[in-house]
Amino acid sequence: MRRIVLVPVPAQGHVTPMMQLGRALNLKGFSITVVQVQFDLVSSSYSQQFPGFQFVTLPKSLPKYEVEGLGQIEFMMMLNKTSEASFKDCIGQLLLQHGNDIDCIIYDEFVYFCGYVADKTLRLTISHVSSSIRYLSVAQECKLPRVIFSTQRATNHVSRCVFSKLDSDKFLIDMKDHEKQEKVVENMYPLRYKDLLPSGFGPVEPVLKIRVEVVNKRTASAVIFNTTSCLESLSVSWLKQELGIEVYALGPLHVTPSPPSSLPEEDKGCIEWLNKQKSRSVIYISVGTVAQMETKENLEMAWGLCNSNQPFLWVIRPGSILGSDGIEALPNEVSNIISERGYIVERAPQIQVLRHHAVGGFWSHSHCGWNSTLESIVEGVPLICRPFQSEQNVNAAYIVSVWEAGIQLEGEVERGKVERAVKRLIVEEEGAGMRERALVLKEKLKASLRSGGSSYNALDEFVNYLKTK
Repeated sequence: MRRIVLVPVPAQGHVTPMMQLGRALNLKGFSITVVQVQFDLVSSSYSQQFPGFQFVTLPKSLPKYEVEGLGQIEFMMMLNKTSEASFKDCIGQLLLQHGNDIDCIIYDEFVYFCGYVADKTLRLTISHVSSSIRYLSVAQECKLPRVIFSTQRATNHVSRCVFSKLDSDKFLIDMKDHEKQEKVVENMYPLRYKDLLPSGFGPVEPVLKIRVEVVNKRTASAVIFNTTSCLESLSVSWLKQELGIEVYALGPLHVTPSPPSSLPEEDKGCIEWLNKQKSRSVIYISVGTVAQMETKENLEMAWGLCNSNQPFLWVIRPGSILGSDGIEALPNEVSNIISERGYIVERAPQIQVLRHHAVGGFWSHSHCGWNSTLESIVEGVPLICRPFQSEQNVNAAYIVSVWEAGIQLEGEVERGKVERAVKRLIVEEEGAGMRERALVLKEKLKASLRSGGSSYNALDEFVNYLKTK
């Protein structure tokens, strides 16, 4: 059986779609090897759920103490700087083990060290001692095809490509003008010029450096996006013309048979609670897998949710509230109301929750990630979004301005704003219209995955592409 090597970024929002891609390719007849580049995030959870997959850990991954306190960008830069040699050794061992059965390496766009390694000819010396103490040395040269996988929407990659062509110094000066910030990039609505500039990651310079690496395709032969043409036809077409390599829009990947969207064991009790609620009456709130919020912000959210008089399911991860272990920081009065009207869990089976008939809206608080956006619209659930990074701003712009299937909560989190947003989405006619449009999107997405649909065809095209390499 032909084999594909997958290399995800060690973060849940990247691991999950990579594993979903692996499952889709496995169903097409490929064996899958997953290379773990940091900690034990992949194999500890997924090895049991994917018994047919091979999981490999790089021999010299970064020790945890070296990355504690690093921001996302600093972590990624260090990971790429220190992993190239160990990855080369790992690929060498896989070649010894599987030989010519390896068809390609598919790596996350942010672990670009894989591209550097794959660009080099790998020369392996195999020493084997037989029972008769004879030595055999074999030199094998192999140059593996490599494919880049982007877990983000295609439009985000367009924004990086457009920015890479600009005079960055002049652009930064122009961005001091509010009118120029809000100007829409030509033929790229709703992408604004201010969306081209990274935000929410700290200092701009390190982000721009890592963007240069991500935009550089080196000698990759193809790129895969977890999106579909029916959502981003303009961006997908632009990338096919601009990149000069094959572009495959295979998403949404989570619809293929796959594990739950969260790595830790999830609280299934919330499903029993949802079973007791009225249809489309519940607002589901989650802050994502890495986002954090202040205690005051959390309190304003709690009051706003309580004042909306709507039932709510609220995921509060341990550590997601700065300086607090969770809802313990809330006044007793609020806690009592929450116990009557809401249900709070540390984690939830998000896809199952969004699929439930009781859920009428999804608030992706302090976050508006692409995975959550896809998971919501596939189930026809409109969103309340509050992005905090530039790329999430693009997601929010599509949700609100293009698809008209959600509300963006802007500015500080205040109880009055929260109450109003929940009522707009769940109770009022405006929200009913958003649900109707979200259901239309749902049907388009489902159609793209059926035989003859754009994503279905793209997956077949990718498989055929691999067979010709």
